[in-house]
Amino acid sequence: MKVTKTTLMASAIVAVAGAASAEEMTIVSWGGAYSKSQLKAYHEPYSEKTGVTILNDDSSAEAVAKLRAMNEAGNVTWDVVDVVAADAIRLCDEGLALEIDFDTQLAPAPDGTPASEDFGELLVSDCFIPQIVYSTTFGYRTDLVGDNPPTEICAIFDLEGYPGKRSLEKRPINNMEWALLCDGVAKDDVYDVLATPEGQDQALAKLDTIKDSVVWWSAGADTPQLLADGEVVMGSTYNGRLFSVIEEQKQPVAMLWDAQVFDLDGWIIPAGLSEERQQRALDYIMFATDTQRLADQAKWISYGPARASSAPLVGQHADLGIDMAPHMPTDPENAKNTFLYNYEFWADYRDDIDAKFQAWLAK
Repeated sequence: MKVTKTTLMASAIVAVAGAASAEEMTIVSWGGAYSKSQLKAYHEPYSEKTGVTILNDDSSAEAVAKLRAMNEAGNVTWDVVDVVAADAIRLCDEGLALEIDFDTQLAPAPDGTPASEDFGELLVSDCFIPQIVYSTTFGYRTDLVGDNPPTEICAIFDLEGYPGKRSLEKRPINNMEWALLCDGVAKDDVYDVLATPEGQDQALAKLDTIKDSVVWWSAGADTPQLLADGEVVMGSTYNGRLFSVIEEQKQPVAMLWDAQVFDLDGWIIPAGLSEERQQRALDYIMFATDTQRLADQAKWISYGPARASSAPLVGQHADLGIDMAPHMPTDPENAKNTFLYNYEFWADYRDDIDAKFQAWLAK
């Protein structure tokens, strides 16, 4: 595992680099535009305040497997880890993440509202501290779809109307749900169907219809790059990644919001840290998830802050000067037809369906 100090941290590190008492902590996230937003909103201010040097590791996609291995070896090298909600539930259930007392270990809202009320229903696990509401959705090349831009999710399966390669994440989550929706399963029935072997086979059969035209991605940066290079006509990724390629890079790409899958992303603290490291991690979490910090992250990426008290503070993009609210997945215009991710389903079924999906990919 390669861990490097992010070069963007230089300005925050210089002031403390020579201090004998300077500490280090390793924070794991997803890389790209998302890690940059954390760097600007959380890491740099925290380093400036405390003198702690933050090492960035972009291994969140492998967080569950790596934390299992670290725990087995008795050598946990990560201090704070960014994971999606379903993975947080799994890690918590397995005793690999620290349980949090939300109202004593997280900051209250500015008006004194306890954190448990401010985060509300987004506290889906005792070990999970939400940061953002994001969505997985599709971008498409505006110059490759002619006069018929896609408006519905099932355009992904329409090779005649939208010929060319499309990119999908190399895992079952979201792909299975979209496949069932586009094979006629009602939205409210998707997870009931997907819980059965027959339903899983139905989803994979639908994906079979486009399998030869799919470029499979593992990193969130892959689809934006494939779109920018014109190698795919459309592809799935996180809405913040698409915001970056559309608004910051000015590529001929547009967003397809239909059936976007809402999800949560946030922090866990690994179990098994020394008392000193655990307290430092808790101090960082207290700082990084307060009302202002979560609102600040939205200056850099189009993800909705998880605290209710943060939403009114979301303003303009720090560099572009554009209003960020219309670019959020939660904006009413964008959220006309959303698909709600079922955290508990994937916490329960992930390992089994993963195995089946990977076997299908290998065929």
